[in-house]
Amino acid sequence: MTTSSPIRVLLAGEGAIAATHMQALQGLDDVEVVCLAGGLPDDTARFAAEWGIPNYSLDYELCLLRENLDAVILATPSPLHAQQATQALSAGKPVLVEIPMSLSLSEAEALAKQTCASGQICMIAHTRRFNPSHREIRRRIQAGEFHLQHLVAETYFFRRDNRNMHGQPRTWTDHLLWHHACHTVDLFAWLLEDSEIQVWGIQGPRHPTLGIAMDMTIGMRSVSGVMATLSLSFNNRGPFGSFYRYIGEEDTLHVFRDELKNHEGHIIPLSGNGFALQDREFFAAIREGRQPESSVESCLPAMRLLDQLDRQMNPLL
Repeated sequence: MTTSSPIRVLLAGEGAIAATHMQALQGLDDVEVVCLAGGLPDDTARFAAEWGIPNYSLDYELCLLRENLDAVILATPSPLHAQQATQALSAGKPVLVEIPMSLSLSEAEALAKQTCASGQICMIAHTRRFNPSHREIRRRIQAGEFHLQHLVAETYFFRRDNRNMHGQPRTWTDHLLWHHACHTVDLFAWLLEDSEIQVWGIQGPRHPTLGIAMDMTIGMRSVSGVMATLSLSFNNRGPFGSFYRYIGEEDTLHVFRDELKNHEGHIIPLSGNGFALQDREFFAAIREGRQPESSVESCLPAMRLLDQLDRQMNPLL
């Protein structure tokens, strides 16, 4: 691949988050999705037709053997991420892995070792690091313009009947801790550049069919004493997503996705789309031969904190 030729991509997954990646890739002229590896036959064919992907298959391993392939994006069910990322690295392909990289610390650490041994790029889609809203707050913290005292985050999804963000039925079960809490646990550590964070948490009853906790409360505290409180639920009715309140000495700031508001509700002008900036970073790292922001290694501290929380909340497992 020359610097002028397009990066040819295998996209794995045909669900809601795969469509979000395709939307982000539309703005990149030097990237071409040449193949789709799906899980459900009808959905895979429909997705390929909708997005104009010329080739598709239900065999991920076979897709990795294609000659005209430069990179992989994994937008598959969470339980498959670690194994499929390892397969991509073994095939000599840089890979962007949807959050979470795995559902256990041991798998995350094994993936980091495999990445190092392969010499390839493995980037994790920790999208909060790329939202212009959160990046502006991090800039202010680093510049001494904003002194954070307490981050309060609310994360709500309606999962009683196990549907994705578009309301479509899922064939796999999402995870409140390893997926949704991972976003904010990593964000807090990244904002403060602090991996020595204290964590504690409690969870509600497990769903009788899905087998997962549907509600969770997590507390965090940095070495310097900055607090974070996370409220997460799969039972909530109403708008879904993650809503952030940054309580600081100078102001209280509110974030929802790429939007930043002050305490009076006035929008603070910013530019950029977090998801697009994230995917752009992956391909820039490939072309420039460097490690990307949210590399697998840089995301391990968050996985270690999630492991601590998992052990606290599930002591008998």
